Amino acid sequence: MSRSIDAIVDADGRVRLMEKIRLNGPHRAVVTILEDTVAENFEETALLSEQALALDWDRPEEDEAWSHLQQDR
Repeated sequence: MSRSIDAIVDADGRVRLMEKIRLNGPHRAVVTILEDTVAENFEETALLSEQALALDWDRPEEDEAWSHLQQDR
């Protein structure tokens, strides 16, 4: 199964995924560097909002609502 995940690649080449994922072991990945750059405060804003949004996203109701988009794990 292929899946796209939003990520930020910093100037040193470190990749940080913008969402949590669970894998059952090592997987290959392809990183595509897009032409547009990230606004300077995007990273900080994303980090600051992550905890607040996680309260809503990590509810069983959310998992159920989006379960039809997930393949069996």
